Amino acid sequence: MKLTVVGCSGSMPGPESPASCYVVQAGETTLVLDLGSGAIGPLQRVVDVGSIDAVVLSHLHPDHCLDLCGLYVGLRYGPWRGRPPVPVWGPARAGERLARAYAVDGSRDLRSALDFGPYPAEPFRVGDIEVTATRVAHRSDQDPDWMEAFGVRLEASGRSIVYSGDTGMFDGLVELARGADVLLCEASNAMDGASYPANLHLSGREAGECATAAGVGRLVLTHIPPWGDPEAARAAAASAFAGDVSLARPGMVIQVEPET
Repeated sequence: MKLTVVGCSGSMPGPESPASCYVVQAGETTLVLDLGSGAIGPLQRVVDVGSIDAVVLSHLHPDHCLDLCGLYVGLRYGPWRGRPPVPVWGPARAGERLARAYAVDGSRDLRSALDFGPYPAEPFRVGDIEVTATRVAHRSDQDPDWMEAFGVRLEASGRSIVYSGDTGMFDGLVELARGADVLLCEASNAMDGASYPANLHLSGREAGECATAAGVGRLVLTHIPPWGDPEAARAAAASAFAGDVSLARPGMVIQVEPET
């Protein structure tokens, strides 16, 4: 599998990076993992829009999904029009959410280009990639209810990449990441202490603790906001995880070789 970072800025695009967006490729399959604000432009430097086999969404905050509106425009009116709709896997209300983002009254149906579907309870396949989605602990600041948010595990040829999405620390995240070759993990919480709201975001130290508990091969920190301190997050993660710790950056490519 090959993981390419398109955007890794947390909460909003930064001066050097779009918001969350990653491309995972294995065999003949191209999967886009989140498509946050500002990502649709640089995504086109990584893949041809017409080659996208599916989009997988962690949750419905704009920094993770908003540029699906741009993808819709390209598929509906650009040179890729006429191809079958691109499957979009994610929270149950993703289609409704993106229709409202595209049209103020929510009246625009995007299904001519994007085929929205909720995550099934069991692992499912997108071509050569097996996808497992797990609910994670991400509380919305604007909504007292729990946001439906997911972490995902992607597996192909005996290798695995796990993406935390946005989440606080909890046992289910460790189980999702168990034995993964790469853990792409958010580290938004620069405060690294009890004063930060629980069940919202991870600190660098917590990302490192999760990587250690799960026994992953490599930890890549992402979703650090423009006002954050990436090096401090990396150092905090390294204090809790003895393996390789790196910072996601736009254009970064991680190649996970198949088992032999």
